[in-house]
Amino acid sequence: MTFKPEEVDNFREMFDTKKTKIRNFQGCRHLELYQDLETPEVFFTYSFWESDQDLQNYRQSELFKATWQETKAKFADRPEAWSVNRLDYLE
Repeated sequence: MTFKPEEVDNFREMFDTKKTKIRNFQGCRHLELYQDLETPEVFFTYSFWESDQDLQNYRQSELFKATWQETKAKFADRPEAWSVNRLDYLE
């Protein structure tokens, strides 16, 4: 996600207020936020969900809708998102 420079701090504050609710949403096993080292307006979220259905339930929830509404108003560019299968991992 690429944010307007003046919205970076606002996004980080908003994420801090919502992250616990997202992490506690049914099926969410993990959520992290990353910021690009060279372009501080660029952020990535990284999350694990028990199932695709859990992710879809989150995307249909009022929590997501409210969070997305607030987030997208801060964008400087079109966001990108990927859902992937984890093929290998460290234990």
